[in-house]
Amino acid sequence: MYMKVYNEEDFLNLAGIQHFAFCPRQWALIHIEKLWKDNLRTVEGELLHQKAHDGQAFEKRGDVLVTRGMPVFSSSLGINGICDVVEFHRNDDGIQLYGREGKFRPYPVEYKRGKPKDSNIDILQLAAQAMCLEEMLCCEIQEGSLFYGETRRRERVEFTLSVREEVKQTLKQMHHYYERKYTPKVRPSKVCRSCSLKDLCLPQLGDRQTVSDYIKKRVGEEG
Repeated sequence: MYMKVYNEEDFLNLAGIQHFAFCPRQWALIHIEKLWKDNLRTVEGELLHQKAHDGQAFEKRGDVLVTRGMPVFSSSLGINGICDVVEFHRNDDGIQLYGREGKFRPYPVEYKRGKPKDSNIDILQLAAQAMCLEEMLCCEIQEGSLFYGETRRRERVEFTLSVREEVKQTLKQMHHYYERKYTPKVRPSKVCRSCSLKDLCLPQLGDRQTVSDYIKKRVGEEG
């Protein structure tokens, strides 16, 4: 069976899968139209990620090697990005690491503000990271964790076949939208209240023009 391989210039931002799963329009505004606006949630999330990346990029804790800010990519999924933390646990069934004795099993950990969500948007992002690591390291990763700043605890995530398939199908749709430069119409819901782009979404535009073109036009009129 033919498997598509993406060129590096066609890679999408890995973290975008969380935006897309939250709201395809939000993802398009950020990643296609290049719009962004911070709110309290995004600032808190950024501070948490900075803390996760703070300190040494690589350290040893007993039988666990810890990396921070590790770049990852997948040519089959067409994505690249950064893992907050990847732990390598010593395990005879793991992989060999350059310059290290023994074998290790990769274990990705993604940091999130707030608390566990009712949806699986964070799970999809973590699973996409694991799938990148699998492709890069030629291994299988069965689980990882989401660490939430509000609860201060990890939530174990199993990378099931259904989760992996959802990652693939979501990314396939993201690539399709990105290639067409398509911004979906707004579909108002309760999640709109927590969206950092709610003041830029401009649902009244419909299909007439992009938000970025509308803003440029208004700026030109006011100038």
